[in-house]
Amino acid sequence: MSRFLRALPYLILAPFLSIIAIAALAISDLASRLRRRPAPPLDRQPDTTAASVVIPSWNARDLLEKYLPSVIEALAANGKNELIVVDNASTDGSADYVKAVFPGVRVLTLESNRGFGGGSNAGFEAATNDIVVLLNNDMRVEPDFLGPLLEGFTDEKVFSVSCQIFFSDTEKKREETGLTQGWWSNGGLRVRHRIDEAVNRVFPCFYGGGGSTAYDRRKFLELGGFDPLLAPFYLEDTDLGYMAWKRGWKVLYEPRSKVFHEHRGTIGKRFTPEQIQNVLHKNFILFCWKNIHEWPRLLSQFLFAFAGAIVSAAFGNSPERPTASAIWRAFIQLPAALSSRSRARRLAYVSDTEAFLRPLGGYFRDRFEARDPSPDPLRVLFVSPYPISPPTHGGGVFMLQTCRQLLRHCELHLVVLLDHPPERDAHEELAAACASAEFLLRPIGQARRMASLLPHAVREFQIDELDWLIHRKICLDRVDVLQLEYLTMGQYAGRYDRLVCALFEHDVYFQSIARSLLRMRGTLARFKAAYEYMTALRYELRLLPRFDMVQVCSPDNGAYLRGFLPKLASRLDDRLRAGIDVAAYEFRPDGREADTMLFLGSFRHQPNLQALDWFAEEILPRVLAARPQARLVVVGSEPPLRHYLADASAAVEFRGFVPDVREPLSRYGVFVCPILSGSGVRVKLLEAFASGMPVVSTRLGAEGLASGDGAICALADDAETFARRVVELLADPERAAEMAARARAQVAEHRDIGPLTARLAEAYRALVEAKRIPTQTAAADSAAFSR
Repeated sequence: MSRFLRALPYLILAPFLSIIAIAALAISDLASRLRRRPAPPLDRQPDTTAASVVIPSWNARDLLEKYLPSVIEALAANGKNELIVVDNASTDGSADYVKAVFPGVRVLTLESNRGFGGGSNAGFEAATNDIVVLLNNDMRVEPDFLGPLLEGFTDEKVFSVSCQIFFSDTEKKREETGLTQGWWSNGGLRVRHRIDEAVNRVFPCFYGGGGSTAYDRRKFLELGGFDPLLAPFYLEDTDLGYMAWKRGWKVLYEPRSKVFHEHRGTIGKRFTPEQIQNVLHKNFILFCWKNIHEWPRLLSQFLFAFAGAIVSAAFGNSPERPTASAIWRAFIQLPAALSSRSRARRLAYVSDTEAFLRPLGGYFRDRFEARDPSPDPLRVLFVSPYPISPPTHGGGVFMLQTCRQLLRHCELHLVVLLDHPPERDAHEELAAACASAEFLLRPIGQARRMASLLPHAVREFQIDELDWLIHRKICLDRVDVLQLEYLTMGQYAGRYDRLVCALFEHDVYFQSIARSLLRMRGTLARFKAAYEYMTALRYELRLLPRFDMVQVCSPDNGAYLRGFLPKLASRLDDRLRAGIDVAAYEFRPDGREADTMLFLGSFRHQPNLQALDWFAEEILPRVLAARPQARLVVVGSEPPLRHYLADASAAVEFRGFVPDVREPLSRYGVFVCPILSGSGVRVKLLEAFASGMPVVSTRLGAEGLASGDGAICALADDAETFARRVVELLADPERAAEMAARARAQVAEHRDIGPLTARLAEAYRALVEAKRIPTQTAAADSAAFSR
């Protein structure tokens, strides 16, 4: 209550202050639009033969004594290097000490304490080299830290290159690494440092840490240096990095350049933790008022800031939320923020949306690197939401056999989500054949979002680590094609200009849900399924147009999607993915165990449970009435308990998961596929056809493969007819073998994965070339520059 009463005056003022600020920012933007903005000056590549190192310092003689020698040693090899200590009017004799003990160090003495930003700006003005390395006074450097930084300035677009940061105290949690991320969430900027040992060469980052980064001096001064708006500390470097991205430049991280930081060595002496947090809350608001020029984002900032202030007053402060007093402190600086905003708009040639995208690895490669219209080898990143090997479900068969064939046509990189760590062992053979393979354990217990507009199947695969991993792989492995499996992975598609994004719709998700609704039991279950259908329909139809290629299992699936999205027709393909390696399946039309039926499927897939339930309740008793000696063999991972089938359990054998499905496919008499819901092509039917096993299926189960009863499989949609077809095949093995032979021939001609994948690789290459031909590239460059 005491906390709330202290915040109450600020909370009362906050809406009025926000309205004034919104109006002032709007007028400022209108004025900026009325002024004609000149074209940006031509960028020049800096001279990287030497560097000036600038160290701002205030009352830190002990730190300079401790850490300056490592910097001097690192610069000693090149006489053109220079070291400048900017003394911010210290009273502890720092300047005299440095002059006396380190005569080769240039000391710039200021008459007043200008803070970190002001002192740094003075050092940049005084520096004589094109590259200026800015270091904190509590930073120890490795002897070879400078070389990698200079090597990072490879072209005229590089603004800065930052070091990899370690803490001097190795027991401390490593909260600062130099590998920075920034994103927009809940009406505000969010930033963090990442630890990723796999980033072993130059990589994009959101901003370079102010005390551990090399800058192109000319570009730094063009942006105005560190903005006094954000004094006395923190977010000045974030602000500068964001402005650089909006200017069209690159901000990079170089892990080979290593420095060690005694965190808050100076600031912690002068300010309390509470004061530091107050400055941070205020500066996050000012950052938005200065730099966010897309009004939907800016208006959301005001809304979330006020809501966050109320929550903070009621429940306490959080680094993620502003406070009411922070809104007041930011408002006091509104005139300065307007001036900074006007200058930031004048310097910005890239939109906020684009500036948040470019530091991500995938977008960085797309915007700056992917130029070759005929890359050799073609590099494909294949991303699966489920284990691939051994395939425990039909989709796993498609993925595993496609991966094996892709290895013949391109350089394949693999990302696989696992449910349990031991699942990785089964992927060793595939991983060894790929150019690279990484495995991520799927988090358990993802946060639920009430009344979310995203389908549940998509939400459970929203994984920050996976998003980072995909971007990192695209950038470091120089990927040309991103192949995503299942709708759940579609959320990781990028809006790329030069990279190809492909999605394999193993089934049309909203169609699959619609088909299952009629068989749902219970009002609540039907309501949940109906809501999932509506969210899936909305999501899927909005997502698919983002892809360069949408692969579907069959012409039926393609026609269904075209009915909703006619403009998608040119990007839909039903001839590239739904196949198997036919030669790997022994064709055995005879010599099978008499009076046996095989049901095959993963029971994590709800349509398989529904199918087995229907077969056991309504079909199997009819079969047993005609042939009492018949038995059903059920193969598949995570099978239901035996009592699930009640009275029919005596005639049923549950084998569970088998390592190689070819054994049961070559052994038993008739394959049954009583599928009543779902979408796509049933892999198990392809495998049964290839193995010479006669099949009885519903028409929905054989969708995309068979339409006429008896041609390549028997078809039946009611229990009585289904049972009769099974009994007929069990009683007439010769007829069954003839039908099986026709099925094998059709699969070999139309569904052999080898020819399908060869065409897939050709399609990849055609799309890459189409997106990178000179006219397209020039248009993409122009569009990206104005985004």
